[in-house]
Amino acid sequence: MNISLQALWQDTRDEGSVRQRLHQVLRQSIIRMVLAPGQALSEKEIAETFAVSRQPVREAFIRLSEAGLVEVRPQRGTYVVRISRQAVLEARFVREAVEVAVAREAAECGLAPRTLGELNELIERQRNCIEPQDHDRFFLLDEAFHRALALGTGHTTAWRVTEDVKAQLDRVRYLSIPDSTPILKLTDQHQAIVDAIAARDPDLAARAMGLHQQEILQSLPELMRRFPEMFETQQTPSLVAEASP
Repeated sequence: MNISLQALWQDTRDEGSVRQRLHQVLRQSIIRMVLAPGQALSEKEIAETFAVSRQPVREAFIRLSEAGLVEVRPQRGTYVVRISRQAVLEARFVREAVEVAVAREAAECGLAPRTLGELNELIERQRNCIEPQDHDRFFLLDEAFHRALALGTGHTTAWRVTEDVKAQLDRVRYLSIPDSTPILKLTDQHQAIVDAIAARDPDLAARAMGLHQQEILQSLPELMRRFPEMFETQQTPSLVAEASP
């Protein structure tokens, strides 16, 4: 565990204070299954791993709890929560609403050539992940693509709001990339979004983004069957109603 966590720590070396880095590392380690659903977290062990005091670890646990990623049980410990299907669906709904609006506005108002260039460069880098099946690299590039689009339209706050609510969704996205949702398919969807924006076609851009955001509805049932230990066990309504137009 320590080697993987240390690699994530190195990846965040330019991201601010120790508190910010620690929170980001733990968040990413949960999303990318370095810390598995149901796993107990030791405040002392994590502090020793990163050679920090226990206070920033405690603060990170609180922030992760607020994001729905960990549960702090008084006198019993802190645990990575299992994935909540309902939280995933709610986050997907919010993300689709925001990002469809962003794509539509980008097509209506146009994007700066620099932003369009950045988006196309990210897509090209995503295509370079296809043959080696570099899922981890693609996941980071996918996140960078959506962030660049939101910031390129001036919607920094909208991106922050989306980022705050999508932690549970991100775990499912990460699980889905190896098999359920191939990299090639997601990359082609990104290209369709950018092409519609470049063509200044708001309706097409909105449809392309909506289709992309609904992809998770196709993979979620399969992932729940394949990885039951990662999901909460309560019975919930069928996904069919959510997926229907």
